[in-house]
Parts: sequence; structure tokens; C-alpha cells
Amino acid sequence: MALLEAKGITKKFGGLVAVDKLSFEVKQGEIVSIIGPNGAGKTTVFNMITGIYEIDEGEIVFDNKVISNKSPIYIVEAGISRTFQNIRLFKQMRVIENVMVGTHIKTNYNFFDALFRTKRFRNEERKATQKAIDILESIDLGDYINDYANNLPYGLQRRLEIARAIATGAKLLILDEPAAGMNPQESENLLNFIRSLQAKGYTILIIEHDMNVVMNISDRIYVMDYGKRIANGTPSEIASNPDVIKAYLGDASEILEEDDAV
Repeated sequence: MALLEAKGITKKFGGLVAVDKLSFEVKQGEIVSIIGPNGAGKTTVFNMITGIYEIDEGEIVFDNKVISNKSPIYIVEAGISRTFQNIRLFKQMRVIENVMVGTHIKTNYNFFDALFRTKRFRNEERKATQKAIDILESIDLGDYINDYANNLPYGLQRRLEIARAIATGAKLLILDEPAAGMNPQESENLLNFIRSLQAKGYTILIIEHDMNVVMNISDRIYVMDYGKRIANGTPSEIASNPDVIKAYLGDASEILEEDDAV
């Protein structure tokens, strides 16, 4: 059963059709990647899912609810959270404070409670703090709780950004270029981290240019070009598609062969 389904979604910017009647689905517990060259429309798709862009045609269904053209806050509350290609942490805040920003989407107090630090505010803050600690410990960031985000190594900053997305109570994590700027060891650590999230029950949708990451982490892959879906399938199916290999993946088939040989 699909947790997320895009049905013929289209986005136009003036005379430019950025996304053209695109359909795809993400099933519960899957890791699905969307790939394609720069300008293919991948990030536009993410922005349509998360409410940043309105959809001109079609609809998006998440967890059996139509979320097309809903506000970003509505979509986060529904259970979708994302990261961005450029890390957007509060770098002068501590690690735990960054995660607590995510927990506050679900806190149950109002401006009056926060202003006068009522009992309800204090109780909710204690719950949020404990939730943030539990998340950080569950993803091996417990030793960095009181560090400033800016002082973390790059790979751990990426992990922290995902932790903040988890803290919103997300069922679906949308990761935009999570391996961007990483060296090979950091990319390998990221692969293991994403696998661990899947093992914990998260469903994950990824845009990624690092084909080593894409081919070794994805359950299924969708390929876009000029806003259209041109191929979809398992990594082995995509890697054996001559047109896809030539246009987008280069030596992706070799990556799979090397992985199988290990």
C-alpha cells in the first residue's frame, strides 16, 4: 500500500513546464530515490509535496489524505518532514536545541503559557527535552547533546538535520541531496545511517546525485528528465537500462557489480 502517491502532478512557471504529469508512489517502509540531471524537476517535486509550491494539475495523497496545495505546516503535522541540500541548522544553538525545534510542532501550549512559564509549559518542555534526548541517543548523537551544531563534523551536521526532521513525528522523511559535500567515508556512514532509519520503520524519499548512495540504498528508483518520468524500477533494473546508463548513471552498473563481488 502506498504511503505517498503523486497522481499526474504538474507545475508550470510561466511558459516552462517544470514537472509534467508526473506519477509515482512510495510504499510504507521503502527507500525510494528520484534521480535525473540538473533541471529535471526533482527539487520542484519535493517543493510540491511539502507545500512550498502549489500544484497546477493532479494531486498528492499521503496516508490516505489529499495534501495537494496544503500549507507546509499542515503537511508537517500530517507526518512529512524534509531536509535541504544546503544544511539549515541553527548553528549557534546546541545540538539538543536544534532537535527541540522539531519537537515543538507537537507541543501543547500557547503563547500565554510560554510567556508566564505555566505548569503546562514546563511539563511540555520536559517532554520535548526527553524526546530530543531519546532521538539523539537512538541515532548515536547522544555524546554531542550539549555541543554547538556549528562545531560538529560535516557528516554529523547532516545527521543532526535528519534528527530534527524525525523530531516532528514524521512518518515520511524527504532527504534532498543528503550526501552532498561528503567524502567517500562520510557517504558510507550515511548509507549505514539511512539503513538504520529504515530498520526503525521510517519511510524515506531521496533526491541524490551520488550514484554509489542511490544504487546501494534504494529499494526503487524513479528517473526524471525535463519534468517527465522516463524510467522506474529497482537499482538493478535502472542500472541495466541502456538509455538511463548513458544519460544519467555512467558507471552505475559497475558500482552494482563491485558491490555484488564483496
